[in-house]
Amino acid sequence: MVGYDPKPDGRNNTKLQVAVAGSVSGLVTRALISPFDVIKIRFQLQHERLSRRDPNAKYHGIFQASRQILQEEGLTAFWKGHIPAQILSIGYGAVQFLSFEMLTELVHRGSVYDAREFSVHFVCGGLAACMATLTVHPVDVLRTRFAAQGEPKVYNTLRHAVGTMYRSEGPQVFYKGLAPTLIAIFPYAGLQFSCYSSLKHLYKWAMPGEGKKNENLQNLLCGSGAGVISKTLTYPLDLFKKRLQVGGFEHARAAFGQVRRYKGLMDCAKQVLQKEGALGFFKGLSPSLLKAALSTGFMFFWYEFFCNVFHCMNRTASQR
Repeated sequence: MVGYDPKPDGRNNTKLQVAVAGSVSGLVTRALISPFDVIKIRFQLQHERLSRRDPNAKYHGIFQASRQILQEEGLTAFWKGHIPAQILSIGYGAVQFLSFEMLTELVHRGSVYDAREFSVHFVCGGLAACMATLTVHPVDVLRTRFAAQGEPKVYNTLRHAVGTMYRSEGPQVFYKGLAPTLIAIFPYAGLQFSCYSSLKHLYKWAMPGEGKKNENLQNLLCGSGAGVISKTLTYPLDLFKKRLQVGGFEHARAAFGQVRRYKGLMDCAKQVLQKEGALGFFKGLSPSLLKAALSTGFMFFWYEFFCNVFHCMNRTASQR
């Protein structure tokens, strides 16, 4: 179970084990879904329509974009920004899951609410994600810059990127896009955790006895479903965040088509609506849903897997 389990025989690991399980879950998941993330970011940052009918559109589909990136930039392009992305995932996973476990335990011990309720998981999941976001947002900006740049590269190494960005744009550059990130991450993560819990209950109710025994499949499927639901409902804010994070970086995107400048979150939303239409809010949704299904599914799968490993280790140690 994800979150504090009040049952006497529940799987309650140490705080360190929870943080490690969250970190490893983030690391493995990031390595597997990085190509989808790169394609999603390219789609989100393209101002032209994602359509063959637009002659100025560089990308217009997942397979076309994959072929073009492979031909122009090589296989390693699908892991552009992978080092900051891994730092992001490891740190984010540790803080998010540790915060969620601590918050749900706090609710259980300090209130009359059941720590396993949908609303409790929603609020605790959202707050945990906000804590994790504040911790690792500068790395997220770096990851986006690396994934967004074309050839020739503007930033060659992580150290070079940090130094160049700091000198040319000041320390505030590392918190660009923070407002839409926090606004989006609370409902997104809240829905991830609450939907995951609800889908697990639904899975147990709907599946026959034999199906219930495959807990790993259950975790993967329920995590994937939670990812699709939460991503669809909060996607526009993710797009605004990416657009704002590359502000001041327009020269590196000249080869990808139009570039625009935004004064803030509301100006970004207004320009997207006026110049790209309502569908512009959902650019890159298809690779994002694929990525969300895989990343959320793997995130919960690996987290539950490693928590179970630690639980077995604790039980073995206590029996000696």
